[in-house]
Amino acid sequence: MKKLSLLVIGVLSMSNLVAQDISDAVRYSLDEIQGSARFRSMSGAFGALGGDMSAVSINPAGSSIFNESHASISLSNFNVNNDVNYFNGFSSSSNSNIDLNQTGAAFVFRNTNQNSPWRKFVISVAYDKVSDFDNDWFASGTNTNSIDSYFLAYAQGLRLDEISALPGESLSDAYSEIGSFYGFGNQQAFLGYESYILEPDSDTDDNTTYFSNIAPGNFDQEYSYAARGYNGKFAFNISSQFKDNLYIGLNLNSHFINYEKSTFLKETNSNAGSIVNEVRFQNNLATTGSGFSFQLGAIAKLSEEFRVGLTYNSPTWYTIAEETTQYLATVRDDAGTNVTQIIDPFVVNIFPEYKLQTPGKLTGSLAYVFGEQGLISFDYSRKDYGSTKFKPTSDPYFASQNNFMSDNLKIASTYRLGGEYRYKQLSFRGGYRMEESPYKNDSFYGDLKGFSLGLGYNFGNTKLDLAFDQSDRNVNNQLYSVGLTDAASIDTKNTNVTLSLAFTL
Repeated sequence: MKKLSLLVIGVLSMSNLVAQDISDAVRYSLDEIQGSARFRSMSGAFGALGGDMSAVSINPAGSSIFNESHASISLSNFNVNNDVNYFNGFSSSSNSNIDLNQTGAAFVFRNTNQNSPWRKFVISVAYDKVSDFDNDWFASGTNTNSIDSYFLAYAQGLRLDEISALPGESLSDAYSEIGSFYGFGNQQAFLGYESYILEPDSDTDDNTTYFSNIAPGNFDQEYSYAARGYNGKFAFNISSQFKDNLYIGLNLNSHFINYEKSTFLKETNSNAGSIVNEVRFQNNLATTGSGFSFQLGAIAKLSEEFRVGLTYNSPTWYTIAEETTQYLATVRDDAGTNVTQIIDPFVVNIFPEYKLQTPGKLTGSLAYVFGEQGLISFDYSRKDYGSTKFKPTSDPYFASQNNFMSDNLKIASTYRLGGEYRYKQLSFRGGYRMEESPYKNDSFYGDLKGFSLGLGYNFGNTKLDLAFDQSDRNVNNQLYSVGLTDAASIDTKNTNVTLSLAFTL
C-alpha cells in the first residue's frame, strides 16, 4: 500500500488556499437541533415551554421549569432520500444511520431562604447534535459543458513553468512543490496540463494562455457525492426562577465539526476532434473545527395559562482546518492508440486554519397551557445569513467572499408550531415547521417544510417518548465552484424516528 505524503501549504496569501466559499459558510451556519423525541414531535416549538433537555438548547431559561432534577437520552434513525435530476438523467438514492441524538441532565437546587425572591437555581449539561451531514447521491446526464472548463478557469493567466513538472521530476513531487509554492489554483492547472486536458498556446515558460484537447459537443457525465459527519454542541447551562413568574438562563456552548466529503466525476465523449475522450476526477475533503457561542434567554408566565419566551443566540466563532486529496485520470487518442494518463499524487494537502463567524439569531416564543390537558406553542426565529464572515477579513479572497455572501444571503425566518394533548399517562403530539432559504435566490436553495408526530407515556418518574418527523427541501447543487458550475437539482427528504428515555433523578 502506498504511503500518503503530507504537504502543509503555507503561502503568503490566504487567497491561494483551497477556495472556501458560500456553500461552506451556509453548511456550518444552519442549525437544526436534532433533540429529544418530545422536542422533535412538536417540531422544536419549545422556546416558551422548557421542561425538556433539548428545550434548554433553544432557550436556556427552560431548565428552570424543571421542579426536580432531570436527565434524558435519545437515539434516532436518520434517513435521507434524494431524487436527483441532471439534464436528461434522473436517479434516486437513500442513506440512513442510527446515532445518539441528545443526552443531558439538569440539577435543581431549591432556595431554602423563604424571604428570597429567587425560588431555585438550576445547573445543567447537555449534548445535542445540531446537524447531520451524512448524505449520498448520484447524478448522470448529457451536458454541453465539459470538465475542461474547470481546469481552464484555473490555468488561464498562469505561467507554464508554475503549473508543470520540472525535467526528471515525478508528478507527485511536482504536485507537492507547486502546492507549497503557489497554492491550490496552480495545483488544479497542473492537473489539467499534465493530464493532457490543457495545451499551452506556446511551449515556453512564460506562456499564460491555454486551450483544451477536449473538443466541443456533448459529454456524458456521472457524478457521485458522498458525505459523512456531524455538527455537535455541548452546553453548560445555568438558570434561575425569580418569584413565581420569571425564568432566566445562560448557555455557554462548545461546538465541534467533523465533516468528510468525496466527489467523483466520470466524463466521456466521442466528439470529432477530441484528443481526450475520458476524464475521471476525484476530490476528497476532510474538515474539523471547534467553536464557541452563548445564549441568553427568559420565559415569563403572564398568567397560569399564557407564557412568552425570548432568546438571543450569539454568533458562533469557529476555527476550522481542512485537508484534501485528489486523483485525476484521462484517456487520450495518441496516433490511434488509447493512452491512459493517471495523476495520483498520494499527497495530503494540509491547509492553515481559518476562522468562520456564523450569524446570531433572535427567537420569540408563545405558549398556551391548558392545565393538565395539553398545550400549544409557537416559535419565531430570525437570522441574518448575510452577516456570515470568513476571517481574517483583511485577506483579499475572504473579503471578496464576505461581500459575495452579503449580496447573496438574506435574513431568513423560521416558524415552528407544536401541540400536545394528554390523556391519563399518554401524550399525543404534533407539529409543523417552515425554514426560509438563507439565499436571496430561493430557486437555488429552497425553503424547508416539515411536519412531526409523536407519542409519550408517563410511568411516573420515568417517561418514554417516540417521535416521527419529516422535512423536504429542494437544492440546486453545483458540481464545482468554477468552470463546470452546472447544478444537479436535488429534492431531499429527511425522515427521523427518535426514541427518548427521560427520568427524574
